[in-house]
This record gives sequence, structure tokens and C-alpha cells, in this order.
Amino acid sequence: MTWTVDQQLELSATQAVAAIGAGQLKAADYVATLLARAQALENLNALTTLDVEGALAAAQRIDALGANERAHLPLAGLPVVVKDNINTRGLQTSAGTPALEGFVPARHAPSVQRLVDAGAIVLGKANMHELAFGITSTNLAPHAGPVRNPRDPERIPGGSSGGTAAAIAARIVPAGLGTDTGGSTRIPAALCGIVGLRPSVGDGGTQRRYHDPHAVVPISHTRDTVGPMARTVADVALIDGVITGHGPLAQAAVRNLRVGLPAPFWAGLEAATERVARAALAKLEAAGVTLVPVEMSEIFALNDRVSMAIALHEPIEDLQAWLDANHPGARTVADVAARIASPDVRAAYDAVLADARGGDYHAAMTVWRPRLQQLYAQTFAASGLDALLFPTTRLAAARIDEVNGSSSVSIDGGAPVNEMEAYLRNTDPASNAGIPGLALPAGLTDGLTDGKLPVGLELDGPTGSDRRLLAIGLAFEEILGTLPAPEI
Repeated sequence: MTWTVDQQLELSATQAVAAIGAGQLKAADYVATLLARAQALENLNALTTLDVEGALAAAQRIDALGANERAHLPLAGLPVVVKDNINTRGLQTSAGTPALEGFVPARHAPSVQRLVDAGAIVLGKANMHELAFGITSTNLAPHAGPVRNPRDPERIPGGSSGGTAAAIAARIVPAGLGTDTGGSTRIPAALCGIVGLRPSVGDGGTQRRYHDPHAVVPISHTRDTVGPMARTVADVALIDGVITGHGPLAQAAVRNLRVGLPAPFWAGLEAATERVARAALAKLEAAGVTLVPVEMSEIFALNDRVSMAIALHEPIEDLQAWLDANHPGARTVADVAARIASPDVRAAYDAVLADARGGDYHAAMTVWRPRLQQLYAQTFAASGLDALLFPTTRLAAARIDEVNGSSSVSIDGGAPVNEMEAYLRNTDPASNAGIPGLALPAGLTDGLTDGKLPVGLELDGPTGSDRRLLAIGLAFEEILGTLPAPEI
């Protein structure tokens, strides 16, 4: 079979692996097509590194295997991108910040290694919000620059995993890895119209599903996790299964599902975003999903007592531990902070170095985080819920601010709201509670005032329910569909 370029670009990860495994598509031809796509779309600034020689050589090795050997590799020939804060052997890992530019790890992060062992090919490193401390991916470091949304290059792709999301949405690759601290896989998934998973972290020990100690440039050991991103839920489930050792996943039965609609998450939405989200609810309800209103009135007040106290205290210890493991005796957190290029990230690290919320940290961890986790557990149990469902973000993609990196936004002409707080509001509580979250496309805005922009819905589930959440996502995706390729 001869595959056209357009046919290759539209392959999902599962479709690409199947075609390569069956010998219908050469991995080298597929990789060459995607490399050309990446080079043609350099203006999106989605990638910081493109490994042309390494990716082609890896693809040729896949093609040289026998059919039986390829059949035993669940990701045989699958090109992926890896966020630039995740360690990759032989490729720069800079976290988008000048002080770490030029650092090349000796080993892959465990999550990356599992993908490579399964036959995946690292096409390159994805751009990101500097040090992952932001939600726009407007990186103002000289070697990075702002990532642009493939739906509208004047708009943010979301962050901090914006490069991974933009590359996937733009058909540069079918899948990749991001990281999520407060929403960094789910927000860019929503704003670019793809799928992103935040895996369970729970207690950080046995409840943590992805284990990458000292292999990801960190913000918070309590909140950070690597997470897969792709264009379909099936693709995310495939990658998650490889990393965690789980097998194939069956779609959930829609008519047995009870899904909670937490009132605070549905309040204060941009009108265009709410129209898309409500239309999606109508489709789900018509298909047999039982939608259950739930109050959760304390959710944001509890989250506020947890979020910044952790985010502004843990980087001191955690980033230093990563530096010690990867640059023994060479750098300190203060060294890295002194060279930060983006004004919004510099302000955040000024607060980190001053330990601005250090006095609140103990209470956040021992009192308020347990109460937040208890609220989620009680909500799921009391209403017999399989998941919670709500718009991933309050609004669609905002315009890029190339001066400050992050600024304020106005929702339907209202008073200005801090951009980071506006986009994090609905994703952050799950991060602090350590529960899994899955963002998937709900549709496109109507374009009455701006272009048609993606809107995402998020499913949150109890700790450890990741595969169940993905099974529900498979069912929802069949009802809601996926988004067409952006016109680039």
C-alpha cells in the first residue's frame, strides 16, 4: 500500500503502530514525513530540538526487524516528542531556561525508556513554559521563544506542556509526553483540541502511577507527574498502558455511567466555552449517561489553602535534588533563578527563593490537603459517581503576550482576571488532591467574535481509577468525536 503524505499525517498513534507492525508502512518513510512536517511548521515553535539523524536511524532499525519481532513491540515505529523538562539520553533537557541550556542527560527518564523499549522513536524535544512555571508556554528565553497554537498562531497553546500539545495538534507527531503540576497536560490539551492525561499521584508512594525520580526538572514532588498526550483517548490509553504495564482497554458501557457535575467548576465560564460544553452534555445525556449535579461548595477555598503553599515551597528542595543528581556540585536553585528569562517565571522564583509561603506549608500538607482529598472521596462515594465532568478551562485560548509571558484576561468583557488563575481554576484541585484527570475535546467555539477555538472537557476520578477514567473517555470520545486538523 502506498500512503500519501496527508494519509500519514492523519494517522493516530494506534493506527500508525498497526500499519508499521503489519508491514504496510515503513517506519523510515513515516518518520521522514513527520520530520518534514516539523521543519515546515517551525513557525509554531513547538520543538526546541529535532533529532533528524537519530530518529531516522531508529526508524531504520525498526524496519530491519522481522514481522514477529515488530509484533512484540507495542509502539513499533511510533514517533513521539518529549517535553524539554523530561530527561532524554543524548538530547538536551533544558526545561526552557538559560541556566540549563546545553545539558544532555546520560539516561532517559523511566517513562521515556519504557516507550523506547516498546519501539517508540523520540523525534525531538518539545518547547514549554520556562521551568514549567506557567500555563501559556510563552517562553521568553532566547533559545526557546513562545509556542504558538496551531488553530491560531497569535494565541497561546496552553501550558506548561504547550509544545507537546501544539506538535500533536499540528500533526507533527501523533503523541508525546508532557508533565502536569497544576494542569500542564490538561490545559494545553483543551486549548489545542487534543487529549491529555494527568495520572494518579495520590500519596506519592504506592499510589503514584508514573515513577521518574530526579529525571524531570521539578516544581513539586507532591504535585508533579509525567503524562501522555495524543489526538485520541485510545492513543493516550496505549501509551499509558506501556508505561504502567497494563494491557488493552475496553470502552465503558455508557448507560451504566453516573457522572457528577460540580457546580463551582461550571460557574463563571466564558459564554462561548459554556455553549460548547453544554452542547456536549446534551449529547452525553442523550446517549444514556446519567448526569448528577453536585455542590462541592468548599472546593476552591480548600484548594487555595493548598496550592501555592506547596508550589512556592517545594521547588527549593526538589529542584536542588534534581540539580544534585544531574549536575553534582555545579549549580544551585539560586544559580538557575538568576538567569530566568521570562518575567512571570522570574517573579514566581523570587517568591520561591523568599519562601513566601513556607509558613503555610505544614498546614497545607497536614490539614488542608487531607481535607481536600476527603471532599473528593466523599463526593464520589455519596453520589455513587464514576467521575466528575466539567470544562477543563473557563475560556478558550487567549492571545499571546510576548512582553510578560503571562498577563490578565477578561472573560466576556468582565474585570481583568490573572491569566494563570483563570486557566488553572478547574484543573488545579485535582492536582492538589493527587487524583487522575483526563482532558478531551468537546468541540469548537462558534466563532461569533473570534475564530473557531477548541474547548475541552475534563473527567476526574478517584485515586487509582486511571484506566477506568480512560475507558469512560473512550466512550465519551465515540459520542463527541475528535476535532479536524487545524488549517495551517
